[in-house]
Amino acid sequence: MSTPGPTSPTIPISRRAFVARSAAAAAGIVVSDALPQQTLRAAETAGAATTATGPFQTMGTRAGEVTESTAIVWTRLTARPTRNNEGKPVAQRTQGEPKRAKGESRVTVPVDQLEGACPGAPGRVRLRYSTREDLADAVTTEPLAANADSDFICEFKLSNLQPGTLYHYSSEPLATDGSPAGTPFRGRFQTAPAPGAPGNLRFCVMTCQGYADRGHPDGHAIYPAMHALNPHFTCLTGDLVYYDANDVVATNERLARYHWERMFSLPRLVQFNSQNSTYWLKDDHDTLSNDSGPGAQLGDLTFAQGQKIFRQQAPMHDDAPPYRTVRWGRDLQVWFTEGRDFRSKNKSPDGPTKTIWGAEQKAWFKRTVAESSATWKILVSPTPLVGPDRANKRDNHSNVGFQNEGDELRSWIRDNTHSNFFVITGDRHWQYHSVHPETGVHEFSAGPASDEHASGSPGENPKVHKFHRVRGGFLSVTLAPPDSKESKSRILFEHRDVNGTVVYSWSSERPV
Repeated sequence: MSTPGPTSPTIPISRRAFVARSAAAAAGIVVSDALPQQTLRAAETAGAATTATGPFQTMGTRAGEVTESTAIVWTRLTARPTRNNEGKPVAQRTQGEPKRAKGESRVTVPVDQLEGACPGAPGRVRLRYSTREDLADAVTTEPLAANADSDFICEFKLSNLQPGTLYHYSSEPLATDGSPAGTPFRGRFQTAPAPGAPGNLRFCVMTCQGYADRGHPDGHAIYPAMHALNPHFTCLTGDLVYYDANDVVATNERLARYHWERMFSLPRLVQFNSQNSTYWLKDDHDTLSNDSGPGAQLGDLTFAQGQKIFRQQAPMHDDAPPYRTVRWGRDLQVWFTEGRDFRSKNKSPDGPTKTIWGAEQKAWFKRTVAESSATWKILVSPTPLVGPDRANKRDNHSNVGFQNEGDELRSWIRDNTHSNFFVITGDRHWQYHSVHPETGVHEFSAGPASDEHASGSPGENPKVHKFHRVRGGFLSVTLAPPDSKESKSRILFEHRDVNGTVVYSWSSERPV
């Protein structure tokens, strides 16, 4: 069932509320979904009165790879309490000015002096976490050391958590004697329900966020819009930064890390990522450059360095395969695939051995999908399987350059699933719902994170598209028993604009 146009209300969150929530979190104030005005004012005051001693956590915290009993909480120690808002902006290329060479950078000052820079700082940090907001019975971890080798990043790997539970935490820098130092940072995350629990949840998917195209100094409007929906988790689906962006080309490791600093220290992003469970996937621009693969290089920055930096910046397991699957209760299982690490060269002739996923990932995908008993199965892919894409592209499974493997995967999905499998894709700068004409595979494109970043569509194709829109926004997916009858499960896909208003919806029901 498809429904164009707005169909459900959204809860607006003001810029002031979001800035205040960020200040509140940094100051150790418990953040709720609806802060009264006096609390907003107190949060703003607390944020302005941050202690002068560090280290600090300017980029906030992130909770990722959440399962029913485990999670990873990420933080990075910084030398300053705020991002370098007064730093030097890098001039963008003006109209008529020649493009720079691929490895050429316009940066002429130390990176720490750039607008948005958040230089790291050594130190130690511990995590206190609990199911109670006041952390009265909190579990306290052993301290972790932040140093330059890890870009001053620490990751707490939590286990023995309760399923289907909201956890609160405080990330706390420590002095050399073990006493508190700097300012604690508060956050929260939701664990997945037990495998037998009926599906009653919502999650969001976003992709493609350009720094210059964010639409607001504090960050993209989709973040308060997604937060207002209170998602159980959110998928950040690649191109989270653009190393090859015109304003600052990441020609070395320090500049690559700077891209993460300036993007993920924006108040709206700090607030959202500290308050929501997340899963992170990479694509070409946040690994190296457009359509890149193993062996590529951008100035002095190598593809291998890009892989390492993403693993550090994302809250994910460093020693596990980048492709993985997670179960959310009885009715939902999600697969996250890796589209860069194992691919053949884009320009190689197509054929049975040309691949994006690689043999091991492909075998894992087929085996785990076939084994799954979930009512609904969703693949979240950094790049499309259906499209259609532009005729000149050769980088993904909807293109002729990888048609052989694309046909293999689409046919396998048709033959081995029962109308309960869907693809959600990132990478494309327009929103769509497509159905593959030969195999019937459904694909939903989340769309870019802002209207300013929308472009590139080959146009609407009525033979494939059920919905097509060249604007920014995100995708929300909701599972619920229809009319509270647990003998069936209903899944609802909603394309939303940057402010969270529904612009298209499609749903299906299945017995369980």
